[in-house]
Amino acid sequence: MPANQYILLSLPLRIFEDDPISSLTATVGRDNGEVLPFAIPSFKIGTLDALVQHADDLTKLNAGCEAVVSKVSESLNAILDGDEDKAGQQKMVNDKPTDHYLRSFQWNKVRYRADRPLGELIENLQKELQNIDNDVKAKFNQYNGIKANLATLQRRQTGNLATKSLTPIVDPSLLVQDSEYLETHLIAVPTNAKKDFLRSYETIASMVVPRSSIQVAQDDEFTLFAVTTFKKHSAEFLQKAREQKWTPRQYKYVEGGKEEEQKEIERVAKEEKKIWGEALRLGRTGWSESVMIRTHANALRVFVETVLRYGLPLEFVCALVKTTPKQAKKVKANLDAAYSYLGGNAFGRDKRGRVTKDEPSLTSEMAAAGLSTAEGSEYTPYVYYEFDFP
Repeated sequence: MPANQYILLSLPLRIFEDDPISSLTATVGRDNGEVLPFAIPSFKIGTLDALVQHADDLTKLNAGCEAVVSKVSESLNAILDGDEDKAGQQKMVNDKPTDHYLRSFQWNKVRYRADRPLGELIENLQKELQNIDNDVKAKFNQYNGIKANLATLQRRQTGNLATKSLTPIVDPSLLVQDSEYLETHLIAVPTNAKKDFLRSYETIASMVVPRSSIQVAQDDEFTLFAVTTFKKHSAEFLQKAREQKWTPRQYKYVEGGKEEEQKEIERVAKEEKKIWGEALRLGRTGWSESVMIRTHANALRVFVETVLRYGLPLEFVCALVKTTPKQAKKVKANLDAAYSYLGGNAFGRDKRGRVTKDEPSLTSEMAAAGLSTAEGSEYTPYVYYEFDFP
């Protein structure tokens, strides 16, 4: 299934003789996309200078919304081990599919009162977006931290003798304890170097107790030996062991240590499961909230650009086109063919009346005046925005 691509556009009501949505459907082409009404309330317009500033602020807000939505999506995918189907099931808005929310969008007049100044509405959306970003980031960082901690503990139980915990392996009776002069070291030796170790361990450093090596354990990669040295020469022996590619292991006998390690693993595993659930719920909430904020920001963008482009009295139609990335190009071409005349001199035409590319200088002037350009592309003669959701 191809990904959904959405287009928000507004056109002056005066250009339509019949029902605007039906006319747009005919223009777009039913095979290219579905055209739906997108209701935008009337906001307090303010001054022209303020509108131009709002257009700039909304462009920045849209970029922020896109980034947060993308981060929430990545977090959900990560916590669900990259299973995009499971992640998709969590990407709901008000417990309904994201597409359903967009198709039936209604401005939340309780949360964002339409009678408030545009600058205040934009500021509220920015604050809410930042709060969502902070909350989701903090929770997923917490989850990643405890997940890494659990993985470390589990590796200590399941790794090789060079890395795993020695608590359940080493019999404390094999170690010299409470001696003023002697101490025992545990050395993990690659199994293929076992003969070299037995032949040379007594002579690599001073004051190694002869014939003190004891094989403690063995796995597929390493053999663990206990070796006794005089304390004064312990540092030298351990350094020489490292030079031989033998791995000294830190170990201190603690009564009940084996049981305590298992309890710690169980505790952290339980905590990891709890935080996983919290992160999943917050990721689901973060998706819902960030999509709603982005959609409300898009509605404000369309309104501001519509006022800047078409002027007053404000009579326009706004529509949402649901399409695919491939078909979006056809939708744009059909819209340009039907409504390019709205751009006046912004579009040149050849001898056959076909639209030619606009002048770069004119495009920059339009952008500076607060008039819309399709995301990252050239100036369009009508209000037009493409967007999608990961």
